[in-house]
Amino acid sequence: MTSPASALWHAPAAAPPPPRRVWRDWVLVGLVMALALVEVALRTDVPWRWLWAVVLVALAPTLLWRRTRPFTMLAIAFGAGTAVSLATGGDSQLFTTAYFLVLVYATFRWGSGRALIGGAALVVAGVLLEYVGGAPPLGDVIGGVAVATLTCTLGVAFRWRAGSRARELDRARLLEREQLARDLHDTVAHHVSAIAIQAQAGTAVARADPAAAAEVLRVIEIEASRTLDEMRAIVRVLRRPDSAASGRDAAPAADLAPLPGIADLRALAAGDGSPVVDVQLEGDVDALPPVVAATVFRLAQEGVTNARRHARGATRVDVRVLADADGVRLSVQNDGEPEASAQPGFGLTGMAERAALLGGTCQAGPAPRGGWAVTANLPRAGWSS
Repeated sequence: MTSPASALWHAPAAAPPPPRRVWRDWVLVGLVMALALVEVALRTDVPWRWLWAVVLVALAPTLLWRRTRPFTMLAIAFGAGTAVSLATGGDSQLFTTAYFLVLVYATFRWGSGRALIGGAALVVAGVLLEYVGGAPPLGDVIGGVAVATLTCTLGVAFRWRAGSRARELDRARLLEREQLARDLHDTVAHHVSAIAIQAQAGTAVARADPAAAAEVLRVIEIEASRTLDEMRAIVRVLRRPDSAASGRDAAPAADLAPLPGIADLRALAAGDGSPVVDVQLEGDVDALPPVVAATVFRLAQEGVTNARRHARGATRVDVRVLADADGVRLSVQNDGEPEASAQPGFGLTGMAERAALLGGTCQAGPAPRGGWAVTANLPRAGWSS
């Protein structure tokens, strides 16, 4: 097991990575140089003030690399300041020296694990050096330790906050990818399966019945158009943030994210292909919330698609939806036999995930009286909480 010290030593730099350099960094460097010269000109009682002014001005550019090389810049500033202090026999009394705290903050905010350990060692060494020329006043020691501790704590706190935010964004992106995968599978796969079935039927009757083949081509055209429409809707949803960022007008909400509903269930039975789909709705299904109605439709759609693709000899698919005070119950049952060679896909996984998001369950398996059944239960407590 890795020890905490070893884990800290090998810890990477802060994520997300910082910007290398922005215009404010140059302003900060110029401001530090100007303040150092002004303070030296005004405070004539400070010993070795011009020497310290030269040191502070020379070290000010370390602020430009404080994000990309935080510990190196802190070590350079600490080493130079310590050398001058030992040579002059006392610390700098200029207030401008406080900008070294920016380097301390940057080390704990952006540095790697090694940088954090090295930065902490330099801070401790700086406190101990206060006792080289004699014991300083207790108030000065307490104040210096408090300021250094506060600076380090702020760096760690902002580091943790940024990392937590980055992890939240990663989780959000993962959820969006899963949602997109389910939508692509449930929408596109349904229409593509219908196109494939119709194409097989058209191939079988093309020579014997040209009129039937023409009708099959018409159905294929309709299904292909629906597939393109739903793909465009998904693409518009994905492109909406870019459009907003570039200042272009956003598309209407209805175009960006059309949610299917209970009324779309009846469209599952509108096709002329085999097997025949029969849809029956019971209860107050029109009062279901849009998200619940969309989930019911996607589950039913996937169940019908699976029956058409994998149920051998299926002649009928019964879709039953019952909405009552307890919730919604969905049943999609066909009278065929599942293909023995069918490979498990993502459809059943996506159905279970959709149901679980609303606190429900979705199961699939052989029906008691033969065939294959998909049943889903979405309790009202799951989507109303």
